[in-house]
Amino acid sequence: MLKTFKKKSNTKRRASARGFSLVELLVVMFLIVVTSVIALPNFIKMLRTSQLTNGATKVADILKLTRFQAIRRNTSVTCRIAGSSTSTTIWADTNGNSLADSAESQTVLSGSVNLVASGSVPGTTTLATAIGTNVTLVPVSTTAGTYTFDARGAVTPASVYVSYVTNSAMPALGYRAVVLLPSGSMQIWTGDTSGTWRLLE
Repeated sequence: MLKTFKKKSNTKRRASARGFSLVELLVVMFLIVVTSVIALPNFIKMLRTSQLTNGATKVADILKLTRFQAIRRNTSVTCRIAGSSTSTTIWADTNGNSLADSAESQTVLSGSVNLVASGSVPGTTTLATAIGTNVTLVPVSTTAGTYTFDARGAVTPASVYVSYVTNSAMPALGYRAVVLLPSGSMQIWTGDTSGTWRLLE
């Protein structure tokens, strides 16, 4: 009776120590691959959308910083844009020399997320209407643009300025518009490829 118990106990121990079979591992790996293939496109789209919104936020942040510098210094300060199709530098030109000096606050858009000319953006009149009645949007140059804030933080000359950001790797994600109002306050809008716009912040 004692021998029989020991035999059963040893058999159970060997079976539990055996681990996974090759078939079980292959099934698990197959499930992981199938799940990845299904989820990967959605993950990439989510990542690209986040990069697009982040690009627009970076533009808005450097504008806010330039406005703050103008108020703090009690003088006009210009935010400048110098860009190409691959990279754009935006900086607060606090010393007024039109150069992006290392001591000045700046941001760089590079890679697939960059500023885009207003001519390629659909629904710009729809955006102007959504912002307010009788609004005329003044697009800022993507290669040599400027925004100037006076000592009170208002935009000079007074107008409603806009810069557009897109992700060239996935144009289907649409656009972001950074809108600067005459008072110096900012809005970020998101637009699809059909020209429908909604306010993000």
